[in-house]
Amino acid sequence: MTEHKQAAAASQGEGQIKRSLETRHLTMIALGGSIGTGLFIASGSAISTAGPGGSLVAYFIMGIMVYFLMTSLGEMATYIPVTGSFAAYSTKFVDPALGFAMGWNYWFNWAITITVDTTTAGIVMNFWLPKVPSWIFSAIVMVLIFLINYLSVRSYGETEYWLALVKVITVGVFVIVGLLMIVGIIGGQGPIGFRYFHYKDAPFVGGIQGIVSVFLVAGFSFQGTELIGITAGESATPEVSVPKAIKSTFWRILLFYLLSIFVIACILPYTDKNLLSQDVRHVTMSPFTIVFHRAGLAAAASVMNAVILTAVLSAANSGMYASTRMLFSQAQEGYAPKFFSHVNKRGIPINALLGTTVIALLAFLTQFVGKDAYNYLIGASGLCGFIAWLGIAISHWRFRRAFIAQGHSVKELKYRALMFPFGPIFSFILCVIVMGGQNIDAFIHMDWSNIAITYMAVPLFLILFIYYKVRYHTHMIPLEKVDLSRRTKSESFEPEEIDN
Repeated sequence: MTEHKQAAAASQGEGQIKRSLETRHLTMIALGGSIGTGLFIASGSAISTAGPGGSLVAYFIMGIMVYFLMTSLGEMATYIPVTGSFAAYSTKFVDPALGFAMGWNYWFNWAITITVDTTTAGIVMNFWLPKVPSWIFSAIVMVLIFLINYLSVRSYGETEYWLALVKVITVGVFVIVGLLMIVGIIGGQGPIGFRYFHYKDAPFVGGIQGIVSVFLVAGFSFQGTELIGITAGESATPEVSVPKAIKSTFWRILLFYLLSIFVIACILPYTDKNLLSQDVRHVTMSPFTIVFHRAGLAAAASVMNAVILTAVLSAANSGMYASTRMLFSQAQEGYAPKFFSHVNKRGIPINALLGTTVIALLAFLTQFVGKDAYNYLIGASGLCGFIAWLGIAISHWRFRRAFIAQGHSVKELKYRALMFPFGPIFSFILCVIVMGGQNIDAFIHMDWSNIAITYMAVPLFLILFIYYKVRYHTHMIPLEKVDLSRRTKSESFEPEEIDN
């Protein structure tokens, strides 16, 4: 072992973070991370709000933005693959204060999401066992995802791979069944065609305002794709797997979402009251359930409930992984106690995992204290994902400019994001629009309590940023002094052999 590796091992304790995730893991993690209740439940609400045409336009535009963000992240992740991902990039390319705030913002987001998803899992299980308290199922799920992440990096990757595969197959079957219903081959209703695309005010309901409203739903649906940046630090071959995962994932996501919404819009009119539901408690009103039922699947509700449970488990599993890695990275960068940088012999940042689990459990317990406390926690994490996206766009903008300013050529990059600088600029502007329009009605009616819950993540992020900036007197790093070295404090990996 070289002196460098010995030093890395010493700094981490008994073991090292291992690069053991394969290309198929990264592809499914990014793909599965964006297919969840946002598609299975909330897509109906999008059609009801903006009509078939408006919802398709909104999801397409948001999909393009996500693609630009993924390519931005991919360019940085292939050049410097680190576990801390965009938080570490914010530190290196922009300002340490931004990296500090970004890291804690993203960790908090996923730590709370673990709680939300485990709670949701309990609710989903009540569909079959209504007399059993939902918190029992939630506790079982919490233990399960902890064990998955405790065993090894590969156990997380394999679990996520198969959970994501279930969701992908479900969407594929749904699209095929829906198309067969549209042309009249199954369903017993004859050809449905495009009659509902021109029903009443369709295809565009609510005009531009309707489309902007759906941006919010689409944005939350696509959140999770940035996980590919977190997993890049533990990829066996990031320069190969990350670009491949980005290319394949983008097209699959866009096709799955657009085709699913197209099918729903063809079979159900936008005025259908069932489309208004966004609650997993009402799985029988999921547009997927309704379409499967009309196609003749008697057990449609049970099947879709099982798929939704899979989606929730996948989200909780990814949340545990992402928050653990971000806390580990924060400790490596000096933004959290060094205690959380300890890695065991299996390559797991065990203290970060335990710390995140404790916080998730405490957040879970707040729902027994009072709904207000729990709602404020959820509200505080509501816009955290969009803030992370803003950080990706800013970091890439600065990275590419610094790269050129220091005499490098873009030809040196193993993976290059397309249409720079349009990509990060477009993503930044659209994210700001979506965040600002998150709850316009609350401002119109001057509902300050609702405003506080909705936008709480923004002042919390600013407090973190200002605190670090004032305490340590940091400044934006000049382009000529940006550190473009291939290593950061949080990059100490030991490759693990991969079975071919």
